[in-house]
Parts: sequence; C-alpha cells; structure tokens
Amino acid sequence: MFRSEYADVPPVELPIHEAVLGHAAGFGDQPALVDGTDGTTLTYDQLDRFHRRIAAGLAGIGVRKGDVLALHSPNTIAFPTAFYAATRAGAAVTTVHPLATAEEFAKQLRDSAARWIITVSPLLGTARRACELAGGVREILVCDSASGHRSLSELLACDGPDPRVGIDPAEDIAALPYSSGTTGVPKGVMLTHRQIATNLAQLKPAVHAGPGDRILAVLPFFHIYGLTALMNAPLRDGATVVVLPRFELETFLAAIQNHRITGLYVAPPIVLALAKHPAVSRYDLSSLKYVLSAAAPLDARLARACSQRLGLPPIGQAYGMTELSPGTHAVPLDRLHDAPAGTVGRLIAGTEMRIVSLDDPGKDLGAGEAGEILIRGPQVMKGYLGRPDATAAMIDPDGWLHTGDVGYADADGWLFVVDRVKELIKYKGFQVAPAELEALLLTHPGIADAAVIGAHDDDGNEIPHAFVVRHADADADGLTENDILLYVAERVAPYKRVRRITFIDTVPRAASGKILRRQLREHI
Repeated sequence: MFRSEYADVPPVELPIHEAVLGHAAGFGDQPALVDGTDGTTLTYDQLDRFHRRIAAGLAGIGVRKGDVLALHSPNTIAFPTAFYAATRAGAAVTTVHPLATAEEFAKQLRDSAARWIITVSPLLGTARRACELAGGVREILVCDSASGHRSLSELLACDGPDPRVGIDPAEDIAALPYSSGTTGVPKGVMLTHRQIATNLAQLKPAVHAGPGDRILAVLPFFHIYGLTALMNAPLRDGATVVVLPRFELETFLAAIQNHRITGLYVAPPIVLALAKHPAVSRYDLSSLKYVLSAAAPLDARLARACSQRLGLPPIGQAYGMTELSPGTHAVPLDRLHDAPAGTVGRLIAGTEMRIVSLDDPGKDLGAGEAGEILIRGPQVMKGYLGRPDATAAMIDPDGWLHTGDVGYADADGWLFVVDRVKELIKYKGFQVAPAELEALLLTHPGIADAAVIGAHDDDGNEIPHAFVVRHADADADGLTENDILLYVAERVAPYKRVRRITFIDTVPRAASGKILRRQLREHI
C-alpha cells in the first residue's frame, strides 16, 4: 500500500458554498472573477453578496433542499455565482456540457430528476427542447436575459431572507456531474459537500493559488477538473480567476498577456498548441509561473518542448477522476524541477493507493510493477445515482475505488499511468463511452454490428474509432465512411463524434458477448 507523505487533513464539515466563500468577506474588494474578453469584474464582496441574494431568489420561486438544478452554460463569471446560489438554496447541481444535444441533455434531466435549469440565452433552444423530451422541469432560468424567462439579475433583486437550509455535508449531494466510469453510459456521480470540500483541503499543500495569483479558466467549469482547479480551489483562497468561455488560441494568448496570468491549468491539446503553434511567439507570456496539465495523459517530450519554449519550470501533471472529487495525485508546485518526466504526481494528503495485479486482482504489487490503480480516501464518491450495482462494481467493500487505469509507482512514490483497463475514451480530456456510440451506430439501418475503441490521431489525441459491419443487403453495400460520420455527428455533441471508420466482416466477441477490443486494436 502506498500512502501520502503529507499529513492527513480532517474532513471539512461545511457546505461547499461555505467552504469556498466562507472567507470572501476578508478578501473584500479584491477581484474574484474577471471576464477575460471584456474585463467585467466581480469582487469577492460582490460574489458573496450576489450568490446569497440569488439563493434567496431561488428559494422564493420554490427551489428546495433535495431538488436537482441543471447548470447548462459555458464558462462565464455568472457560472460560479449560480452554482453557489443553488447549493445555498439546498439544491444539488448537475452540470451539463453546453454542446450537448437536446436528446443528450434530456437523458441527463430524466436520470437526475432535475426540476430546474439555469442556462444562457444562446443555448435556450436546446434547453427548451430537452425539457419537452424529458418532462418534469418546473422552470428554465437564464444567466443573462431572454424574453419569457426569469434571469439571475431578477433574482438578485430579491429582498427575501437568506435561505436557512439544514445541510448535512457528509450525506447531502452538492454536485452531480455525469461520468462513464470505467465503461458503459454516463452515470450521475454523487459528490457530497464534504467530499468536494475535503478534496480542496487535500490538494492545497501540493497545489495552491492565493491572493496575487491570477488563474486563467479556459477549461470548462461543468467538468469536475475545471470545477475544482479553476473555480472552487482558487476562489477558496483569494486568487483571481480570469474566465474564458472556450479555447480559441489567439483569445487565450491575449488573455494571458493582458491579464498577467500567473498559473495555467490545462489539458494536453493546449500544451500542444503552446509548444508548437507559431502564434505563441507574438504574445508576452512572461507573467506565467507554472503550467499544470491533467484530464488526459501528457507525452513527456511534448511537456518538455512546452516548458522550454515558454522558459518555465517543467510542466506538472495531476491525476484523478470524477468519481474521486476529482484529485488523488499532483506534482507539487514546489517540486516541478524534481519530478521525473512523465509522472502524474504523488499522492495528495489523506489518500492511499494500491497497485494490484491485472491477472490476480487480490495480489498487491510493489514499486516499479504495473497493475490497476486503486484509491481510498475521503474524496471517494458517495456512489452512482440510482445504480447500486455499478457503484458496487467500482468501490469494493473495503472502500477501494477501482480506477480502471494501469500504472506503477517508483520507489519515491511518483505515479506513472501507462494504460487503461477501462473502455472509456478520453478525447481532449472529455469522456466518450464506447457503449453509447455503439448503441447509436446500431440505430442506422445499414449497420448490422459495431464496436468503438480509442485510437490516436497524428497529434497524439485519443479519438473514437468505429469498426462497422454492414448489413448484408444491396442498400447497405453503398454505405460509406462519410455517411456514418455524418449520421453520428448529427446526433451527438462534437466531442463525442466518431473520427475514423473501419469496415469489417464481424465484430470479435467472447462467448459472453463482450467485445474483444484488444483484437480490434490489432487492426489499427
């Protein structure tokens, strides 16, 4: 068993809005959130007051403890305000990908039993259609303004009292992001107030941003990585978060230059752009002190090229998953020069790890031996919403969460992730479940069978690669790769699109019917 070198941290028995904003009054007029495109700023005092007023407004229209509110928005300075207002009103927040189709959104609404939606006016059409498909939603509100919909500004004018909601941090759900786990379709991950708040305390000794630090939030808040690293953690400790709605390279570089960003939390595709794109040389990025990458594996050579080009310490990495609130490992910011190339870090405070044999899961392995990574700690999720069997398959009776990732730790405790047991595809850090795409492909009348695996493109990104068996009839013979790519693209969010097709005679399966994905990889 591997244990953290840091001292344990006590469980944080606070609602997440108190854990993050409990010291906001002390930061006063310091900027908390800055719109990276137009400079609109919210101070800590404003963020504290505004989220309380909006919470009162939400309570006034009927939001109650136990409700689920769907937050459907790109990154804006209103997103954190809406999130903390909802949790203060007693709701659990299920975050929704802003590029989700109406059908995908409706599945999440139905599964989570969400009764409220907060969105932005450009996404209203999708939100309305999703409501029609799902049913059960009482009202759609908007962060900005739209005819016929209540806005956060209207709620801000509420003069009712702050809601006094009895929250049990150990049991009550704060966030309900959706994850595919190690396999299957997306499932609601129940993260309690205590799990998320304690994970922030666990991360702080290794990775910390406070007053005077300026963090660029370009990765999405709806994703657990962005929610923790770019929203909760910096706002907890008085840093300034500069917000961008999406990654566009020139806008991103201009924001670093103009807002004097000190720390970047990114995914590998952004590291690739920083290392190789010619536009980088046109901007002054000298304010940067460090870059940390997570959400997907980062090639060590690419990391080295990026740090050398920017004149920075080596690029650090971190590791975790939605089911772990999400952090378990990080390269400490004061150890960037010491960390071996390619490591995803060391165990954060209060976290234990086992590496077990792939052939004999009951056998623990030692330093330098690769096996499945198991994690135990206060950040392990409460479970999957409404799926006790899936929860039991993920977390064993002793509390160990089976990550589905294969890795090894060296003699000094640095973890290296080398492969995956799980079937999940990570496209630019976003989860893509093969089973979901396979089910969609089988709805095409010309497809008899299909399987999807992760493959790599020329830039090293993992992409969905579909193996397709045509129906044995004349019409199916004319089915082309472009036909299938378009069919899928019209029905899923952009990050879920199949990127490559291979036609085969039959999908290899075990006697149980399970797809033999390793055999398919031999065809690539």
